[in-house]
Amino acid sequence: MGFQDKSLECSDCGSTFTFTAKEQELFASRGYTNEPKRCPNCRAARKSERYASGGSTGTSGGGMGGFRPQRQMFPAKCSACGADTKVPFEPRGDRPVYCSECYNRVKMGR
Repeated sequence: MGFQDKSLECSDCGSTFTFTAKEQELFASRGYTNEPKRCPNCRAARKSERYASGGSTGTSGGGMGGFRPQRQMFPAKCSACGADTKVPFEPRGDRPVYCSECYNRVKMGR
């Protein structure tokens, strides 16, 4: 399929940029059906913004270098030793919650 360079307008800065035939071939080979909305400078700025904030698409690995968003931690009291701890889920009260040390002990006892 023969591609030709196209002029597109950036949705962020409004400047005109060229979507080259080579880029179009690359997009087609990867199965992308939409043309880019942002110029190369705005794409790079947006990408570095995402990495700088530690953000991700929520998938592990998926081309993002394995970055994950920071997990929200919830305060809890360990059901075994009574220590204050933080867990990556909101305790409901109907099940025991353990600090990491007690959790490992309970887990090994199974």
